[in-house]
Amino acid sequence: MSRAARDYVRSLLKKMEASEETEGQDLFYLWGEGRFGENWRYADSTTVLCAASMAVRPKAYLEIGVRRGRSVAVVGALCPDCAIYGFDLWMADYAGAANPGPDFVRGELRNVGHTGEVTLVSGDSRTTVPSFLAQHPGLFFDVINVDGDHSVAGASRDLANVLPRLKVGGVIVFDDVISAPALMRVWQWFVREDDRYRTWEFTDAGAGIAVAVRVAQ
Repeated sequence: MSRAARDYVRSLLKKMEASEETEGQDLFYLWGEGRFGENWRYADSTTVLCAASMAVRPKAYLEIGVRRGRSVAVVGALCPDCAIYGFDLWMADYAGAANPGPDFVRGELRNVGHTGEVTLVSGDSRTTVPSFLAQHPGLFFDVINVDGDHSVAGASRDLANVLPRLKVGGVIVFDDVISAPALMRVWQWFVREDDRYRTWEFTDAGAGIAVAVRVAQ
């Protein structure tokens, strides 16, 4: 929630292709600091992933809902050797914004200095994620970011598919728990009420973000 995390994210966005979304994020950070001062406390998926990457130093990262690659770029920049696994439909003009696809994301990762393995899978995560994981039974992850289907059924299925592959000591990130309120209930069912996790949520501003550390098998 620190200014240092926001400053790092802002510096990273400048290395990526500009879009309305990245420019809006930068302006929002500037507005918040201007309105509330440099000690303004705020968190979103990119600042959380910045902190998680610095703390955990992931060797393997999984993301559902890659889009233009802002989130994977944060992890890739801080952990250049990390193996990145991303799943997305890459629907054209998703949420009214351009959604260029896997090759664009690979380019963004190169732009921020990532040199590790990149696996990007196109298709519906309800089928692609369990199929991929079944083909890689020994693959586990240090950090997982779920930001895909925002329906109760879709988000529930995504969490159910990936949580068994989160390492003890690993971090799970779950976005939009305020902008899509039903997702908070999903988070409670699958993570907050499970004693194997220690959870934290930021719901004071923005889209809302939930994060947890797995502390037991």
